[in-house]
Amino acid sequence: MTTTVSRTPSAPRVLAVLVAVITAFGALLADFVIPAGAAQHLRNDAWPPHAKFHDAQYIVMSILLGVLALTVLLRRDGATRSHVWTACAILATPWLGLLAAPVFPGTAVHDPEFAGTTIAGLHPQVLLAVILLALLTVAVALTARRRG
Repeated sequence: MTTTVSRTPSAPRVLAVLVAVITAFGALLADFVIPAGAAQHLRNDAWPPHAKFHDAQYIVMSILLGVLALTVLLRRDGATRSHVWTACAILATPWLGLLAAPVFPGTAVHDPEFAGTTIAGLHPQVLLAVILLALLTVAVALTARRRG
């Protein structure tokens, strides 16, 4: 039996690719390139070198996870469902980590001097994490509904 692979990307795959691109480039842009975000992170003179080290580690990890997920998503061997599920699990990792980090003692989503920035009552990174995790959930749900 021959499996025909569609050349038209599915909605779940498109959603996951969108999250993968944001995951791959978001932390780099927000924490290092865009001045307003970089001033709160890697270009924050108040941060000790070890804190900057861990932010750089997070940036590199996010790039690697985003690229890994894109590699899985762009495979064309017919296993779309498992590719989407695997990519979504990979992509959820840094965003779930961001949401879980505040439970550790002495951590905060923001430094005190940057406390005023919220969107809908949430820190922008938290809001982004919630939105991207929701998109990944939709991608998995849509994939689960399709017949394999």
